Amino acid sequence: MEKLKIAYVCVHNSCRSQMAEAITKKNYPDLFDAYSGGTETKPQINQDAVRIIKQLHGVDMNVTQHSKLIDDLPPTLDILITMGCNVECPALPTRYREDWGLDDPSGLPDEAFLETERLIRKHLEGLVDRIKSDTLFET
Repeated sequence: MEKLKIAYVCVHNSCRSQMAEAITKKNYPDLFDAYSGGTETKPQINQDAVRIIKQLHGVDMNVTQHSKLIDDLPPTLDILITMGCNVECPALPTRYREDWGLDDPSGLPDEAFLETERLIRKHLEGLVDRIKSDTLFET
């Protein structure tokens, strides 16, 4: 099976979408080419998110990733995941799209980042299960 192009989108591409990109690349490198982007960018990825992902997954997002615009995503995607930004996300060409409705943990205690990481893994596991059972792209 050819790898699926998956992109995570949120406003600033500095926290939730970056966490999801890192977790996807670490846990499912044979299934996905993972990307993230935002409608705006920040000078750096949220450092609490960087610390939590490094602690839990051994990935230093300061080295492997940076805040990017949605214009930097591949022109066509298989899967687009919006993170729940409470704004209208632009339409991007994709075969499948869903919103995970995650609250932004920025500025909150570590427990909020840990919960966000847990929810990302949970949603991603469900997505992978649907892909493996061939039910994701059914009409």
